[in-house]
Amino acid sequence: YAHKRFRKAQCPIVERLTNSLMMHGRNYGKKLMGVRIVKHAFEIIHLLTGENPLQVLVTAIINSGPREDSTRIGRAGTVRRQAVDVSPLRRVNQAIWLLCTGAREAAFRNIKTIAESVADELINAA
Repeated sequence: YAHKRFRKAQCPIVERLTNSLMMHGRNYGKKLMGVRIVKHAFEIIHLLTGENPLQVLVTAIINSGPREDSTRIGRAGTVRRQAVDVSPLRRVNQAIWLLCTGAREAAFRNIKTIAESVADELINAA
């Protein structure tokens, strides 16, 4: 999905979540670990909410994507920040990144497993 520019928009959303869980050097290349984490997280979501975990994931991504961002506008050596709208693909990308980063930080140096923290992030965001 990374060979062409917008091809990752066609990648299934669950696979995107799995791939973004494989971040930071010690986790690169361990896709089976990511698949297992997502599977356990979906089971936890189903047990806690009784809803379809895929619907919870989609709602969480819709809710956690930023609508507006700021960019740097440089004019004559001075740098100003200006508010800009966020494109739909970037909203999805950033939402997945924010959810995974929050889950990773919640599980780090904690007795809570990464699957539990992914499930909590998705339930809280949905």
